[in-house]
Amino acid sequence: MSELVDPGRGRGLVDVARRRYLLHLLTRKDVQVRYRGSALGWAWSFVKPAALFTVYFLALGVFLRLNDSIERYPVYLFSGLILINLFSEAFTNSTRSLVDNGALIKKIYLPRELFPVATIYVAIVNFLPQVVILLGVCLAVGWSPSIAQVLGVLLAIAIVMIFALGLGMLFGAANVAFRDAQNFVELIVMVAPWASPVLYQWDMVRNVVPDWLFTLYQLNPLTSAVNLMHHGFWQPTTEAGRIAPDVWLFAGIALLTSIATLALGQLVFRRLEGRFAQDL
Repeated sequence: MSELVDPGRGRGLVDVARRRYLLHLLTRKDVQVRYRGSALGWAWSFVKPAALFTVYFLALGVFLRLNDSIERYPVYLFSGLILINLFSEAFTNSTRSLVDNGALIKKIYLPRELFPVATIYVAIVNFLPQVVILLGVCLAVGWSPSIAQVLGVLLAIAIVMIFALGLGMLFGAANVAFRDAQNFVELIVMVAPWASPVLYQWDMVRNVVPDWLFTLYQLNPLTSAVNLMHHGFWQPTTEAGRIAPDVWLFAGIALLTSIATLALGQLVFRRLEGRFAQDL
């Protein structure tokens, strides 16, 4: 006999795994809607990151001469930048996913978690072409990573996906009733590239802050994820590239922090989902 549940309530992310076909449909819909009526279409997955990279490279790499002080600075910059872009897109869109799909939520019942999870998949779809470009550049300059470094890249992506989904479910649930949540998300996304070593090296932070503050800086899951990306893509292309100390220790802490954030996001989401249709 199947287990009875309250009407309009499910089993959270477990239901998403059991309804993979619906997840596939939502993901495909989101991808099609994003590029509907666009002349460039998928090319926007390359144009936006390329424009952002150009601005940062000129401002920091050329004008502030980080290109001279950081070996293979374009690889360093782009490997961190695409990961932060993945976080920003996944976090922002998962926060808006419930409001954007309000008409569907009010008409029928389906696991509400499907909407933020689908946006994570869409963000990954847009992230992959950027990784291909980065791989091509790294191979052209003599990229030769170890197995551990490749696994570190995969761990970095996993950390960002889990962390973004947890935050997206947390802020997304709050955003249904209080649209101010979306403004907080925009602030977090704006600060994210500067709160982790994307545009600069980690030792620039260590040299100017107390040890306890530098440790707190390293505990940021995005900092650990970016360090892993540099460890996997940038360091194998350099002769003297240095990675932050205890990178694997803080990566493990970042993974646990991301999982805890996902658990908190799921808890808040389930507490508030009963009012989604009414508030929308």
